[in-house]
Amino acid sequence: MEEIRYPVKADNSLQPAIIAPAEGNEPRPLVVCLHTWSYGLEQMNELFPKNAEKRSWHFIYPLFRGPNWTPEACGSDLVVADIAAAVAYMKEHYAVDEDHIYLLGGSGGGHASLLMAARHPELWTAVSSWCPISDVAAWFKETRTKKADPTRRSYDDHIFEACGGDPVSDPKAAAEAKHRSPLTWLENAKNKVILDIGTGIHDGHTGSVPVSHAIRAFNTVAEPADRISEEDIAFMTEKEEIPAHLRFDGEDPAYGSYKVLMRRSSGMVRLTIFEGGHDILPGTAFGFFDHQTRGEAPVWYSGAENAADAVELTK
Repeated sequence: MEEIRYPVKADNSLQPAIIAPAEGNEPRPLVVCLHTWSYGLEQMNELFPKNAEKRSWHFIYPLFRGPNWTPEACGSDLVVADIAAAVAYMKEHYAVDEDHIYLLGGSGGGHASLLMAARHPELWTAVSSWCPISDVAAWFKETRTKKADPTRRSYDDHIFEACGGDPVSDPKAAAEAKHRSPLTWLENAKNKVILDIGTGIHDGHTGSVPVSHAIRAFNTVAEPADRISEEDIAFMTEKEEIPAHLRFDGEDPAYGSYKVLMRRSSGMVRLTIFEGGHDILPGTAFGFFDHQTRGEAPVWYSGAENAADAVELTK
């Protein structure tokens, strides 16, 4: 692995990333992995490049403007430009198999991965998004409401700083939050990119992002008949339980002890709610990528016993 700087035309800057190119001259798949909400390059989980190396895939881990408490970060147009430019850099400098380009992120990286699926669906074969924030203004309100100590700095303060104000009461900040929210754009991804969304049923209670964010992201891309009702969303978000009529009665060994509790697919999008909290399962995500090819129908399979390397997401 090495740290590089790559060009971003949007502001004529050089942006940092960690890369680990695959060996050899033959075209190889590329995986782009993303950091979480409050971190940058220093946070990179070693499981990402290890899974890429095991498969002999190209790997890049861009900074995309760092922690999400500045206007330049938090789903800005510069963030979108940075991640797109990271793909362009790898394609220019290495032999990339363009039928196999993948994007993976959780929490803040889940937010950015949904945003990239929506704003640049043409770049990706498949996107795996875990515990994502899909509505920035809603998360601001949820976080601010739950704070026991109003003076404690948290994600609501980050959003306030990134959007230039309170997105609930300030129209200009509300417009910024909407622009930075995947829900605003996700219809663009429908039937254009394979999208796998996962979250733990206890997130929002033992974790920081309510499951409603993942479900509403799914609903935006799903066919109307496949969408989850608002009543069921409220029940799962508040009760940390799956309604009886939605419970998954099968087994998915790729999730291991993170048992799949609910699952629904619609066209090129799938939603999985599992027994867990604010978690990402890198091996399961890579196992899913193993079976996806651009231009072909999704293969809803992640291999077997890939959850051994599950990670509780830092925020």
